[in-house]
Amino acid sequence: MLVVKVKDGEKIERALKRMKRKFRDTKVLQNLRDNQYYTKKSVARRKQVQKAAYIQSLREQEEF
Repeated sequence: MLVVKVKDGEKIERALKRMKRKFRDTKVLQNLRDNQYYTKKSVARRKQVQKAAYIQSLREQEEF
């Protein structure tokens, strides 16, 4: 559970911004979306390998 304490004199908008950042950083919504449907372990592993290969190719392009 995410807890955001509003400090004395702090604006509500600022506290909401901190809450949204915590929500995004903990990937709560992403986990809910991922767990909405079952994915086989082999498919998840394949997707992970493809993502790693893509990131590696981007890093190689940066070097040149």
